[in-house]
Amino acid sequence: MARIKAIILWVWTILTTPAATLSLAFLTLGGFVGGVMFWGAFNTALELTNTEKFCTSCHEMKDNVYQELTNTVHFTNRSGVRASCPDCHVPHQWTDKIARKMQASKEVWGKIFGTINTREKFLDKRLELAKHEWARLKANDSLECRNCHSAVAMDFTKQTQRAADIHSRYLLTGKATCIDCHKGIAHELPNMEGVEPGWKMPRELEGQELPAVSNDAIGDLRKAVASAHGSIIN
Repeated sequence: MARIKAIILWVWTILTTPAATLSLAFLTLGGFVGGVMFWGAFNTALELTNTEKFCTSCHEMKDNVYQELTNTVHFTNRSGVRASCPDCHVPHQWTDKIARKMQASKEVWGKIFGTINTREKFLDKRLELAKHEWARLKANDSLECRNCHSAVAMDFTKQTQRAADIHSRYLLTGKATCIDCHKGIAHELPNMEGVEPGWKMPRELEGQELPAVSNDAIGDLRKAVASAHGSIIN
């Protein structure tokens, strides 16, 4: 007990001693250790709030949008790759992630005051909430979508002819971004009455008939590619 008291007294003496009596090396080392400890605690807390478990700890999220996600290809698919809440709503780059976390902190306010704490309130607010997210993704060029999807890595021969044409004309050239056309990709859409569609028929294509999408469009494209290389796929 006496030894513990002696250690506490020693620590207290160091903490209350004017800095002028301490060496620069000691102050530097202390600052470094303190910085490492702060950074570790901060980053740990940041990552804990960046998990699907944390996102769905609020019933507003678990009972509404999360249930919708479970019925989409982003949740269950043939490849077994699942996109979680932060994958689609939080950028991977640290600076962008911090900015997003600061922006999302106002959601705590909504939780405290029960802004969407019932299904009825959520549905009433759904269009407003969706517009906020669409605008955010539009402003950052669908950054979260690009966490997983790369336009330059797309194999257009495995897309329908219509999708390949639109992607090559507008996505690769930067004239459009993912969210322009892919609203409702992971959640149900609100009432879209009065909402402008993300993709409209370009003037240069007005009056023209776009290629029809057949049930065997992908198979036809594969055959065309194989034929160009001198081998036909039966």
